[in-house]
Order: sequence, then C-alpha cells, then structure tokens
Amino acid sequence: MSDMADRLYALLPAIHRIRDAEQGGPLREFFEVLASQAAVLEEDVEQFYDDLFIETCAEWVVPYIGDLIGYRSLHHLTPGLGSPRAEVANTIGYRRRKGTAAMLEQLARDVTGWPAKVTEFFQLLATSQFMNHVRLHSTLTPDLRRWERMEDVEGPFDVLAHSADTRRIATGEGRHGISNIGIFLWRLGAYRLSGSPAVEVDGQRFRFHPAGRDAPLFNRPETEASVTHLAEHRNVPEPLSRRRLSEFLTDYYGKDKSAFLDGVEEDAVMICNLSDHAGGWAHTPPPAGKVAIDPVLGRIAFGEPPSSPPAVLFHYGFSADMGGGEYERAASFDLAAEPVQPVAAPGSIQDALDARVPGEAVQVQDSGRYLETLALTVQPGERLELRAANGRRPTLVQGGELVISGGDAHAEVSLNGLMIVGGPIRVTGVLRRLRLRHCTLVPGLTMDGDGVPQQPGAPSLIVESGGVAIEVDHCIVGGIRWHDLSRLEIQDSIVDAAAETETALAGLGAPVPGSLDPPGGILRVHESTIIGKIHVRQMELVSNAILSARTDAGDGWPAGVIADRRQTGCIRFSYVPAEARTPRRYRCQPDWEERLRIAEAEREAKSKNQALTIAQIEALSMEVRSWMTPAFTSLRYGDPGYGQLRRRCPRQIREGADDEAAMGAFHDLYEPQRLINLRVRLEEYLRFGLEAGVFTVT
Repeated sequence: MSDMADRLYALLPAIHRIRDAEQGGPLREFFEVLASQAAVLEEDVEQFYDDLFIETCAEWVVPYIGDLIGYRSLHHLTPGLGSPRAEVANTIGYRRRKGTAAMLEQLARDVTGWPAKVTEFFQLLATSQFMNHVRLHSTLTPDLRRWERMEDVEGPFDVLAHSADTRRIATGEGRHGISNIGIFLWRLGAYRLSGSPAVEVDGQRFRFHPAGRDAPLFNRPETEASVTHLAEHRNVPEPLSRRRLSEFLTDYYGKDKSAFLDGVEEDAVMICNLSDHAGGWAHTPPPAGKVAIDPVLGRIAFGEPPSSPPAVLFHYGFSADMGGGEYERAASFDLAAEPVQPVAAPGSIQDALDARVPGEAVQVQDSGRYLETLALTVQPGERLELRAANGRRPTLVQGGELVISGGDAHAEVSLNGLMIVGGPIRVTGVLRRLRLRHCTLVPGLTMDGDGVPQQPGAPSLIVESGGVAIEVDHCIVGGIRWHDLSRLEIQDSIVDAAAETETALAGLGAPVPGSLDPPGGILRVHESTIIGKIHVRQMELVSNAILSARTDAGDGWPAGVIADRRQTGCIRFSYVPAEARTPRRYRCQPDWEERLRIAEAEREAKSKNQALTIAQIEALSMEVRSWMTPAFTSLRYGDPGYGQLRRRCPRQIREGADDEAAMGAFHDLYEPQRLINLRVRLEEYLRFGLEAGVFTVT
C-alpha cells in the first residue's frame, strides 16, 4: 500500500479497521484505489503549474505558449537544430536584441545550423566624412601594409570601404548599399582526422590527405564565448591561408587545434608555399631541423628525412557524415560492440581476420595506414563484420583486390568506416547479404597528387555471385559491377565512375569496345548521386536521386541510363537524362519542367486560337534540356565541395525532392528548408528599413 493510502486508512476509527481486517480488507483495497486516483489528481495539479513555463511544460503546450508571444513555426526536418521548445524559449531574448548584428548572427546559426557571419554593408560605404566626426575605421583608401584587410577583400570579413551598389541585395547581386545587411553561411563542415600517417612522396616530402592528394586544411571552429560576440576567422570552418597560419601559428597549430604533426614542436614549423616549381616543390628542402607546411595544398616538407611518416592531425572540409570519419556512427554497426577482435597499427588486419572467432567483429582501433591486400574467407552461416572503431577512419592501401570468398546462403559480410585505396572489392563467395556502410572506395581506385583518378571507370566493387543483397549506405564508391541475379540498394551515397561518360553501374564481364555493357541485376536508389552510365535488368525504385550520365560517340550506348525491363518499377522526384530508357517516371527532371513549359505554351497559343507545332514543342524541350542539368561544386573526390550542388544549380533540382529538399546524396541536409527558415525569421527580426542578402561562402 502507498504512503497516501496508509495515511487515509489511518484516519478511520479503529473499530472500522478491525472489522475490515476480519472481512479480508475490502475497505483497505478501496483506499488503495482512492489513493492512486488522488495521486493522479495531485500530479495533474502540479503539471498545471509546470505548464506555465516553457522549460517545464508538456509538449502539447509549446505551440500555445508560442502563439501567445507570436512565434511562427519553421521546418523542423533539418538536422542538428533545436526543438520548437528551445526556439520559443529564445524568442523573447531575440526580440530584446532585435536588429543588432550579434542577434542576427546568432539567429542565423540557430535557424540554419551553419556557422554564420553578419556584415552591415552600410558601415562600409565610401563617403565624404564630417571633420568633426572622423571615422578612422572607414578610410576611403586601403592601407596596403595591413595584410589581414587585404586578404579579406570581397569576403565575409571585408572591412574596406566600397562605393555604393544600387542592385538589390536580396537577389544576391548587390552588396554595399545604405540599407543592406549581408548574412554569410558556411555549408561545409570541418571534419577531423587524427593519428593518420602522412602519405610519403619521397623521404622528405609528404601529404596530409590519406589518399595521397593535395587538399586544403580547414580551421577547427572555436565556439564563441558570448552571444554578443561577432564571428571571426577562428569561429568558422574555412580553409586555412598561408599568411594567416604563419602569423597566428599558435592559434592554429597544436594537438587540440586545427593541425598538428606528431613529434614536431611549434618552433620547428615553417609555413611555406610548396606549390610545384621546376619539377619539384618550391622552397624545398627547408633548413635542417625545420618542417615546412603548406595549408593550401596540404603538403609537408622536412629539412631532414624522418625515420617514418609522421602521424598527423588535420581537418578537411566536407558537406555531411558520409564515407567514414571521426563522427558518431556506432548505431550503424552490424554486430554488437562485444566481443571484438581488435587490431591497431603496426598490427595486421589480415592476422586479426584469421584469428577471429565466428561471430566476432574485427575492429580497427586507430586511423592508421595499412599496406596489405586482404582476403576474407567467410564460414558457412557466419556474420562477419570488419569495421573501424567509432570515431576512427583507417586507410587500407591494397596492392590488389580485396577478395571475399566462402560463405553460404545464410552468410553476411559488413564493412564499416574504412577507406580503401588501390584495388577493388571482389566477392567470389556465396553470401546472403553484403553491407558497405560509411566506407570510401576511392573512385578510380587511386589518384595522383592533383586528385586525378588513375583508372577512371574501373569498378570499386565486383559481386560475382547471384542471390546477394548488396547494401551501400552513406558511402563514397567508384563503379559497381554485380551479378544479374543479385540486388543492389544504394542509400545516401555517391557512386562516382570518375566521369559522366564512364560506366557506374552495370553487370559482370568486360564489354566489347563500342558495345553496351552487360546489365546488372535489380537496382534501388534512395537519395543518392550516381555519376556515370547505368545498365541494369530492372529499376525497382529510384527516389530523390541524381543519375548524371552522358554517352560518347561510338561507345555503343543508345542512352546513358538503361533498364531492360521497363514495365515494372518507378523513378520519382529524380534527375534522369531525358533520353534515358527507364520505367515510368513521376515528376522527374527535365521531363516535368518540359511538360510544364509545353502546357503553358499550349494555353497561351489556345488563347490566341492557335496550336503549337511539333517543331515548336521540340524547340521548347531542347531549350529546357540545355539548362536543366545538375551543377556540382566539384566532381573530384577529395575536394571540399565534392558532390555538393552549387547554389546556381537549377532550383528544380535543388528543391526537387518529394519533400522539397535537394535531390541527390545530400538530401538529408535539407538545405532549402534551412534557407527558407532563415528568410522567415529575418522578416521578424530585421530592423525596419533594412534588407538582407544571404550568401553561402562554401
């Protein structure tokens, strides 16, 4: 019995309690029910008081409190953003500081989830100054001796005076005007990679990037100390410049900072331009005892050859959690956390695979570099997982193919969190399922120092067995070849054949030159980007995807995307080349835009008692196809903007998914919704008479 029931029962006269005990306690049971209902009532009364405050109110009360203060709801699909409760709680604080630059900056960060910088362009107008009120911070002519200001020209941190610009800032054209406010956003994040051995070029020269290519180093953003602080260079994930790193080395170089070389102290570091010069790198070798770093190219040069490649810490730029990295991915592990067969450099992954007990996961504990060609032999009925530990991304440099053999109709293999360079994965055994999660199989197998794929079109994954369910989830891979009786599902990934004219997805066997590649099996694609030609037996479903392919003269392909069975399956809300031979397409581009344009032209012609000719319809279709194509920041793996849609990409693709997000691999970032949310909030909090423009820096 509860305490409340005991207290109520004790209030009865003793004679009633005695009689109740003689009859088996029915009255006591009644008081227990009464006490439970009283507890519910008491809790409800206490909740009434809690519901008066946004911090403690029930979830259903949040919109009512928001309505009392005039809160307007936003899209809440965007990842990493606060709940409506937090937004309602912050609304009054926002309004108290309405119109201030610090408040607008905080608002942009909170609403979009991206680092932001607000610039009051009217403060930077070149004007004739009143001599009794001289503004020394806004001189007409720049001081060329102040390198910081000269390096920031036309960027988000520009403080130089400019002549007036009469174009509207809301269109993204004009900037420096009397009523203009600029909001700069960084769409790319700075992803950390620590304890990764630098890639050796020769005994004294190395590269940071584990694929051995040039890539810029990014700043690790520092959290701003107060809400009134305006963002500075150290608060945003931007590429590091040579001059800034040289002048402020202490702020950026260190074990917990933007970049670090294990065993190299700060006083031994020189910041240099190590670009190519006269058949080598400029300014190499540095003086003995010194180490030269080029943050723009991601290069390292030692004055004296080190005994082994140094372990490096650096940050690289990318759009999302994809392809592996030091981000949270424990939920994607196939097997339980324990037991595991651990391996760490200088140990051997192959030895750990051979020593495993069936049912154990082989887990790489560091972000080391492993130069070995693996062979995975799967036991009948076994579930084998080879993975990187959570928060690690090891690099496997193969001298040939990673072969998966053995197994049976119940065996499963999972690879998670690995970066594989140098050779493809070939499945020769019998499997029920093959999973690739958060892996990078470098497109083109290897690349040179400039990031150019050395074997464009070469497949990264080859599955020779039928009846295999292949899953590619949050991965970056090259082309895939699989058995026509197997099934391939791609989700939130980039499949890159290194060129739109190369083959991305097809069946087994080398094609005869000038002929069509054999077809792969069944294909499902969700929210992914595929660069290259496709030939499959059946497209079961393609949704919110980008299939970017082109044919070359004489390559034997009648179209860039071909499905042999077109009576079944569906493609929806995706970009597919207009000439593609696919199942029924629903609201796909450029088809949908062509229909809209033709229907509009027909209505206009009908209003004039005319009819469109076949030539006019074909001209409208060709005009739409000329510009309705996806535009990417970069299609070279390792570039910070790899696979990212440019802001000038057609809106029908940037907002063409079924939920009005972007098509392709970065659909789940919900970039259009973030920008719409920001526009909605700016209408509420922008000072009267001012106009804001939103600019994406990366």
